[in-house]
Amino acid sequence: MREYAHDVGSEATGLELPTGAQVAAATMAFALLADPTRLRLLWLLGSGDLDVGTLARATGAAPAATSQHLAKLRLAGLVTVRRDGRRHVYAVRGGHVRRLITEALHQADHTTSGQPDHD
Repeated sequence: MREYAHDVGSEATGLELPTGAQVAAATMAFALLADPTRLRLLWLLGSGDLDVGTLARATGAAPAATSQHLAKLRLAGLVTVRRDGRRHVYAVRGGHVRRLITEALHQADHTTSGQPDHD
């Protein structure tokens, strides 16, 4: 987004624009979600906390690759991790992330199935 658009945003539209930091964080999150494995991981975590091994088996990815994907999602603040003995257990970080993933995949379902949009 150009600085000019930010300067005139509220004057031109009467609406506040998101801050640069908010846009940067959202852009990073969307970039990370563009990966099919990461999107599947977040979908699975939307149902509850899971360890790396379970997530790897469910997605068909190697455990090392799964760990790398989860580390990126954690750095972006999309998931949290806790230790349970020797296992690392991951969780979606809050309802906003869960709803974002759900809405994105429901929209994709409408697109691929031809169902009409709705509010």
